[in-house]
Amino acid sequence: MRALDRVLDLFRGRTVTIPPLDGAFKPNRALDEAALLAELKEPDSLAVTAEGTLLVASGPEVVALGGGAPVPVARFAAPVTALAALPEGGFVAGLADGTIRCEGGPRHGWHLSALGEEAWRCPTAIVAGAPGVIFVAEGSRRHGPGDWAVDLMEGRAGGSVWRVELSGGAPSRLAEGLAWPAGLLLDRDGSLIVSEAWRHRLLRLPATGGAAARPVLERLPGYPGRLAPAAGGGAWLALFAPRNRLVELVLTEPAYRDDMLASIDRRHWIVPALRSGASFLEPLQSGGVVTMGVKKPWAPSRSYGLVARLGSDLQPVASLHSRADGTRHGVTAAVEAGGRLVAAAKGGDAVLDLGPVGDAP
Repeated sequence: MRALDRVLDLFRGRTVTIPPLDGAFKPNRALDEAALLAELKEPDSLAVTAEGTLLVASGPEVVALGGGAPVPVARFAAPVTALAALPEGGFVAGLADGTIRCEGGPRHGWHLSALGEEAWRCPTAIVAGAPGVIFVAEGSRRHGPGDWAVDLMEGRAGGSVWRVELSGGAPSRLAEGLAWPAGLLLDRDGSLIVSEAWRHRLLRLPATGGAAARPVLERLPGYPGRLAPAAGGGAWLALFAPRNRLVELVLTEPAYRDDMLASIDRRHWIVPALRSGASFLEPLQSGGVVTMGVKKPWAPSRSYGLVARLGSDLQPVASLHSRADGTRHGVTAAVEAGGRLVAAAKGGDAVLDLGPVGDAP
């Protein structure tokens, strides 16, 4: 159908459209109204250990959150860009320098920095399989995790998913040619669910490889990131930035994109963002103008806060929002911990307690 639309566009013209925030994605203020569990600098990945401890990656540190102040657990040489608990104890972290390391538990000290002769460059998500096995998403072969906006603007699709045995052996590639895989979930049937950010969709991939990935959810209103299992089946999906008509228009203009990347300060590119509104130099879309000190919640925005609840069929059933006038934007992860839903708003420097899982949408 999309191929036919592209042919017809040659005769009827083309419009830039994005899926509306409606139905299961109807806006609300749930993220802005949530209790603050901890204030941390750019919290990113979340994981829950086999003992039930909530771990949060914040820059190069991993801290544990409980009833009090954050407790440092580990500090690495580079920012942590992916985090997963291991069923046998301890956790595994992917770092911005491309290294993957195990901390604590029987695998403590294990690390991997290369795929044969090629170095890891961009670990974006990790999920544990059977004991001794992990699955790793590499967002790009060209750019590191911090350059995700560059990867989007360049139209790259150099991401991949790998199966790694912690006991040794060469990692095996399960999929390649992905447009920034940013989240992984091991489904109940043993298959992998992969969030493909730049194509706004979720894919199902056999955990043993040997077959092509197939879409299970498409046309999302934002860029999908990390996934986590939900009680009773289904999943929680963090969408780290919204789709925006102005950005979608820029993505159709290669010459403009090239000039922008080459000549404009990165802070002012027309790209999605984890936070926005801090500078009058930022690109602005009609409707987003602050009038009499008020920014309308429905205004077009480069950043947004969004977590989706997916049913057992991986279709959206509900969502939690921080709208254009909110501050808890750039949600990069959401997990269930101790019967409560917790989310990391990287753009808002906040870890949020969204209440008991049964009360969540």
